Amino acid sequence: MTSRHISYKITKFVGMMKVTLIGAGNVATQLGKALKKAGIIINQVYSRTEISAKMMGELLETEWLTDITKLRDDAEIYILSVKDSVLCDLISEVCKGREDKLFLHTAGSMPMSCFEGKAQHYGVFYPMQTFSKAKDVNFKTIPVFIEGNSAATEDMIRNFANRLSQRVITLSSADRKYLHLAAVWACNFTNYCYTVASDILGEHGIPFDVMLPLINKTTEKLQTLSPKAAQTGPAVRGDKNVMSQQLELMRHNADLQKLYQMLSKGINPMVDNLILDKKED
Repeated sequence: MTSRHISYKITKFVGMMKVTLIGAGNVATQLGKALKKAGIIINQVYSRTEISAKMMGELLETEWLTDITKLRDDAEIYILSVKDSVLCDLISEVCKGREDKLFLHTAGSMPMSCFEGKAQHYGVFYPMQTFSKAKDVNFKTIPVFIEGNSAATEDMIRNFANRLSQRVITLSSADRKYLHLAAVWACNFTNYCYTVASDILGEHGIPFDVMLPLINKTTEKLQTLSPKAAQTGPAVRGDKNVMSQQLELMRHNADLQKLYQMLSKGINPMVDNLILDKKED
């Protein structure tokens, strides 16, 4: 196929774009909203549970279904946004008889090769953001990482992604695993630390919102400083007296003590082998 034919195919593809969404979770919900806002036709939405499928269908004002065999063949793109554990099985069902369509998944840690042998045009559309159904996001500001099984397919995916995001980046499946790992550290584990802080405060009648200025300032500093340069606290100072006292405050939770010690050592290897104050109950 000549570059002229490929260009024509991409232009035609973008102009007639209709999308079917497989999944109705956090990512699919926010992606569906972004598609609708961008003027892209949402053909159908599928979820295995009726409550989720119906809610998503009504939200996006489109047909919803719980029977995968009732998917229509008139969409140009089929996007699978489901749990990793069921992705491969669903790919087989969705691609069957539609091999000439474009198929994408949104998983950060699953390879593009999930589609091999099941479709002609396929790839990955991974928006790197934390999503919740009830909390709307500005999809334009979200970096979207894409991958296609051929140059022509990747061009199609890029043109599609550009309708939704201002930052579209090509990334291989191998590198995307590390991106997802980094996101888990930067977002998921950080949020767990907020939960720990909330529990500690709650036990002493202190509202969690007193932490918000501190959290916001920490995040704000990362706009201009590297994470290492922005690090503060007793570990980076090597303040073993404070750290030993804080370990003692967690004497009834050995797991938190170990986590505190591990993170402190990661911040500053010089604070390894902390001596805990003797426990007195």
